[in-house]
Amino acid sequence: MDTTSLPKFTITSSAFDEGAMIPQKYSLNGENISPEITWHGAPKETKSFVIIMEDPDIPMPKFLISAWTHWIVYDIPAETTSIPAALPVKATLESGIKQGKTSFMKTGYNGPKPPFGTHRYFFNIYAIDKTINLIPEKTNKKKIINAMQGSILATGKLMGQYKK
Repeated sequence: MDTTSLPKFTITSSAFDEGAMIPQKYSLNGENISPEITWHGAPKETKSFVIIMEDPDIPMPKFLISAWTHWIVYDIPAETTSIPAALPVKATLESGIKQGKTSFMKTGYNGPKPPFGTHRYFFNIYAIDKTINLIPEKTNKKKIINAMQGSILATGKLMGQYKK
């Protein structure tokens, strides 16, 4: 999915700066809680947001997967501009926000824990012109990407690192 030509908007976290190390409490070595994520500057036509956190530094056969997926959050309402830290690990939250199935085969956040060296973790956010409405327990990255095709209005990216 090539999003390079799409407009960009800003995504930040109070937990770490762009390119900085992700604190241990947000990792599988720590409390394994999701970091706070904030964004602004999305198009006014946005109907919902999707966040996909992934680690492209895991050596994976390209025909299987492009990156290890740690978190999928979707159907985030358009008026939302942040997700608090420690989002409950539930498929569907009271707000209607949904969390899809990660590469760990679980819904909800799974923090960094690289098998070797320092890895990069990308928090990609997509402003889309619809809601996705897929069943979270059956929704993986491939299904989310297919559902977003032709509906992405703008994107944002935040990268943090974590070392074994």
